[in-house]
Amino acid sequence: MAQARNRTKPRGPKDIETYLGALPADQQRALRHIRKAIRAAAPQAEEAFVYGVPGFKLGGKGLVCYAGFKKHCGFYPMSPDVIEAHAAELQGYELAKGTIRFVTDKPLPAALVKKLVRARVAELEG
Repeated sequence: MAQARNRTKPRGPKDIETYLGALPADQQRALRHIRKAIRAAAPQAEEAFVYGVPGFKLGGKGLVCYAGFKKHCGFYPMSPDVIEAHAAELQGYELAKGTIRFVTDKPLPAALVKKLVRARVAELEG
């Protein structure tokens, strides 16, 4: 006899607006700013949850993500190469392999987000 699978309900919000609406106002503003810049840089990308956080996919692959946490926000170009190529412009932000962390009183500029997204698009299409 086949065993029943353990099916649990997915945790977290069902849509990105709900995700953003649950964050403090300053994080909502910062992440909506990021979201708008991503859309402007990659209008062909599809909005979706990627690895459990809001983001965008291009051709079915993760393009970029963003998220809010207790003490910071994160922008994820999902590429160490993109971060490394723009390291000089990212001075003053906390960087990790695929992560750019920022606080809401020093958000990522829209022009920089667009540049990072375009670099990631080129990487995926390359």
